[in-house]
Amino acid sequence: MAISIPASRPKLRQRLALRQIDGVTLLLLPALLVVVLLFVYPFAYGLLLSLRPKVGGFAANYIAFFTDPYLYNTIFATLNVSVPVTVLSLILALPIAFRVRLLKHQRLLTTILVIPITLGTVLVAEGLLNYLGPQGWFNRTLIWLGLIHSPIRLLHNYWGVFASLLITGFPFTFLMTLSYVSGVDPALERAAATLGANAGRRFWHIFLPLLVPGLAINFCLSFVQNFSVFPSAVLLGAPAGETRVIAIAAYQAAFEHYDYSMGSAIAIIMGVVQLLVVGLVLAVRNLFYRGSTTGAKG
Repeated sequence: MAISIPASRPKLRQRLALRQIDGVTLLLLPALLVVVLLFVYPFAYGLLLSLRPKVGGFAANYIAFFTDPYLYNTIFATLNVSVPVTVLSLILALPIAFRVRLLKHQRLLTTILVIPITLGTVLVAEGLLNYLGPQGWFNRTLIWLGLIHSPIRLLHNYWGVFASLLITGFPFTFLMTLSYVSGVDPALERAAATLGANAGRRFWHIFLPLLVPGLAINFCLSFVQNFSVFPSAVLLGAPAGETRVIAIAAYQAAFEHYDYSMGSAIAIIMGVVQLLVVGLVLAVRNLFYRGSTTGAKG
């Protein structure tokens, strides 16, 4: 009489293989948990909190924001400083990156250029208060040279915030631009030079089409960083005037008026504006890339 042996239960690895789950997929679980705890949950909590205002219906906070010029104008004030700083950072970073990539002491120069990252926005703001102030080195030097007769007002206004964001944001933009520029195959440039293309034509027809996707991502990341300006706007700007950015409005609603629901609503609006600008930039990038591909095929 034959004795039947019960089939052993498949091991965990075999069961995972049957479900097409490998070890690499399992390694994603801790990262996914971190994303949920640090990003998804706070966003969902803030969104629900913004829909529970102190007074009115579920959308009362958003209606109050967009019907109050003192609140919704903070969007334009923030865009007014963040977009020009981001554009200027890219304009400065691109030629500097092209030059640095050819130099012998590239690492040393790169280290010098990224030092402001290690200082932080508050320390840079404190330095600018002493450097650009009425009795600072900048104004005293211009007066000594006879270029001006009285100090120029560069603090507690738009230009103080602009300078601070440019100093702290440029190293980040430069590092990303340098990585994109260094990633272009030098053989393409040499081949174009062999065919008689000068530096300008090599840039517009070789480098720029290859750099546009990376520069668009660089713009988006730098813009998001600059749009969230807060310490510089408080220390170097006019928090109740032209540099009353949206982050200040959210802070005042939550921690001065103790209306956390309204503060959350302003933070959600801040995130939506950032996403709209990023989406617009990526759409333009796709159009440019599609147009250059079509032109190349034609």
